[in-house]
Amino acid sequence: MRNAYAQPQPASASTIQSHGRFRSELDFSDTTAFSDAARGYIATIPDARIIGADGKVVWDLGRYHFLEQSDAPDTVNPSLWRQARLNMHHGLFKVVDGIYQVRGFDLANITFIEGEKGIVVIDPLTYEESARAALDLYWLHRGHRPVVAVIYSHSHRDHFGGVLGVTSVEDVAAGRVSVIAPTGFMDEVVSEMVMAGVPMRRRAAFQFGPSLMPGPMSQVDSGLGKNAGQGTYSMIPPTMLITETVEEHVIDGVKIVFQLTPGTEAPAEMNFYFPGHRALNLAENACHTMHNLCPLRGAKTRDSLAWSRYLDEALDLYGDKSDVVFAQHHWPTWGSERVVEFIRVQRDLYRFLHDQTLRLMSHGLTPREIAEQLMLPNALSRNWSARGYYGAIAHNVEAIYAHYLGPYDGNPAHLHRLPPVELGKKVVEYMGGNDAILERARADMDAGQFRWVAEVMNHVVFADPGCWAARELGANAMEQMGYQAESATWRNAYLLGALELRNGVDAAPPTGNTVSVAMMTMLPISRFLDSIAIRLDGLAIQALQGSIDWLTPDEGSCHRLVVSNGAMSHLPGSHGERADARIHVPRKQLWSLLQGEKGLYRAATEGRMKITGNVDLVIELFRHMDDFNPMFHILEP
Repeated sequence: MRNAYAQPQPASASTIQSHGRFRSELDFSDTTAFSDAARGYIATIPDARIIGADGKVVWDLGRYHFLEQSDAPDTVNPSLWRQARLNMHHGLFKVVDGIYQVRGFDLANITFIEGEKGIVVIDPLTYEESARAALDLYWLHRGHRPVVAVIYSHSHRDHFGGVLGVTSVEDVAAGRVSVIAPTGFMDEVVSEMVMAGVPMRRRAAFQFGPSLMPGPMSQVDSGLGKNAGQGTYSMIPPTMLITETVEEHVIDGVKIVFQLTPGTEAPAEMNFYFPGHRALNLAENACHTMHNLCPLRGAKTRDSLAWSRYLDEALDLYGDKSDVVFAQHHWPTWGSERVVEFIRVQRDLYRFLHDQTLRLMSHGLTPREIAEQLMLPNALSRNWSARGYYGAIAHNVEAIYAHYLGPYDGNPAHLHRLPPVELGKKVVEYMGGNDAILERARADMDAGQFRWVAEVMNHVVFADPGCWAARELGANAMEQMGYQAESATWRNAYLLGALELRNGVDAAPPTGNTVSVAMMTMLPISRFLDSIAIRLDGLAIQALQGSIDWLTPDEGSCHRLVVSNGAMSHLPGSHGERADARIHVPRKQLWSLLQGEKGLYRAATEGRMKITGNVDLVIELFRHMDDFNPMFHILEP
């Protein structure tokens, strides 16, 4: 029978013992990072609390006051507790003369570069409200300087989503503000946020744990910062792309050397060197953590070899010319020798993971086998900046393996495995039924075999989702693994998994839209049409054949669509007289047409969309567009 509300359990003896190993192996007396995180502090707002125009809280570090306790509780890995406390520093900080950051107002940092007439903004955070609060804080203490340029360091939302908090579409269109990004930026934004946006959003809830209440038995950090937050986001497409490997520009009197680093932390990313400031910004390619080579939310696997090489290149080009290295997460590192050491450690970290995974792959080991035995050299494993607060060795090994060989491990028994429900039923049958499995699993739980208990209970739950004893035991096992995890993202995933097993998906409500309508209206029409294509039920429209012109009259553009064999293809241009139908949608009309479920279908049937020619063809096409539920099940059928 289902519990009314199952409560978290305390740390087990084996979890406490695991924490003891971390305390004995790491140098917790080293407080250098705490000094760096506080250096250059100017001012902040209380608890970094940011309220949106609708009165809702966008960001609030006041919920994390429990981290003021210096000693980690039994329910948090002591190394992660240390990182979580470091990520509590917030406010406006001076990096060097002319370069300032606001940290702790979002998952990422926003950077202000002072020019001759105004400021250049690097990475306007995730949400407009946070970006505006950061800009207001900067203005309050450094004087009002107009924004003359915005730079997106890479294609992840926490580095561009708040752009309308620091500038406007009108100022960019008028040329008063330039928007600069690495080549490929828009394609990668669409790839993650639109094409794979729905499953990625659901999985991101496990990575960041936004629905978990902050606390010592729950969410404490996300490794890179506190959490993902919530608010209003959009995007302004770049007006200038960096296309050369190394490219120099003078922006508002400030010389900036751009170093493209494609395929690293993001498929489209770049570092920056400021020769006049002797300052190096490594975007998100070198933070105070081992990063992900594939995040838990899912993404294209990242090239660890290229990542290491670009860091090596940055070290060679700028290392001995820099007095400070900083990034778009965490805190800077000052001093030329420390700068070189920091970059060297990060370079070696990704190179070691790459080379040793490939070495063991070549011995025939599978990802799980490699992850079980691969250990970092002492000089890396004991370096705080190489600890796995955001990434983890095991997950990074799997990413490297998949990057080269794909997800299949080479064992034909794994080629066509049973889906989870059928597999669960057969496992439960072979193991003697629920009662027999639960009896043995409880003994394994008492012995601290949490990984095994979680796996076995997963089979029982998929075979019998109403078996609440199995759900609770599986939740207890995940919870202990969460308490033990040094990786904040692994902790969040385990603890949200425990919450959903105990209380269902409704216990973790969605925290925002998959992709905002405002962002959809900013996409190139070709990419907007891609977003339509992935929503079409291919088998339902397999008999539908036709040619359609999609016209955007206020932009003077046209795309020719072909519907055939259950797929919709499109290219720029017009079918001319051969078009079966024409859809006329001004860019400014997209907003209203996309509102609500079945937005385009309703607009077509209600006559709110101008369609000429074969109207029925268009209506039938839109009728078979899916609406996605972003809260699909993961831990149960």
